[in-house]
Amino acid sequence: MVDLSPRKVSQDDVGLIEGFIRSIVSKGGFNGVVLGLSGGVDSAVVSTLCTRALGGDVVHNVFLPADSTPKDDWDLTSRLSRELGTKYEIIPIQGIIDSFSIALHLDNEEILRKGNIAARCRMAILFDYAKKHGCIVAGTSNKSEMMMGYFTKFGDGASDFMPIVGLYKTQVWDVARMLEIPSEIVDRAPSASLWDGQTDEGDMGISYLRLDEILNGMSKSLDDSEIAGILGLSTSEVLAICNRVRDMGHKGSPTPALKFE
Repeated sequence: MVDLSPRKVSQDDVGLIEGFIRSIVSKGGFNGVVLGLSGGVDSAVVSTLCTRALGGDVVHNVFLPADSTPKDDWDLTSRLSRELGTKYEIIPIQGIIDSFSIALHLDNEEILRKGNIAARCRMAILFDYAKKHGCIVAGTSNKSEMMMGYFTKFGDGASDFMPIVGLYKTQVWDVARMLEIPSEIVDRAPSASLWDGQTDEGDMGISYLRLDEILNGMSKSLDDSEIAGILGLSTSEVLAICNRVRDMGHKGSPTPALKFE
């Protein structure tokens, strides 16, 4: 029987990612890396890998809370940074979001637009912080999010380099356990924290476990009906995911540009 689960990540894979991080920082002559630490598993994994690759004294974890940020995130980001020995700074962004919302006449019901604004505000701050400290911005997006277009363009989808974008979400969890990241971070439901009770899997209408199997099947060039047959799903269920990946492909593609000779 064909298994569409992404392959298990090895210690060698982790070593390759750490080498990639060192190479990017060294070749660019940067003083270190900056990343947005959210309290979620993706940013925790990236921070830990950067620390292992470079040392905590040149890793800047920046926590960028808004009013919708869960209280647990404050403790988790602070504790992880302390345990890793990284730099840690808190920059609240609610005032910036409010200013944008007033200027754009957004009401409280336009949650997704406000979420996009928050993501872009965070990335603008991270790039400014990196400029100030002579650092490079590490992205925290994974392969599942990128394929699904589950990110804000020029927001959390923007960065100077992406250490874990080659890993599906389920593989990120595997790496997190290998790195012994606290279970409070690894086991919590993935969420962008746009509103109370919001989760990634709820938004997408599918678990990451099943999603990664479908995405992996697509990466193996299997068609919708083949993936459905292997996973015991209806073709329409698989087609919905495949269509979303195709429709969202533009978000991860280079910006179209007209070129002249």
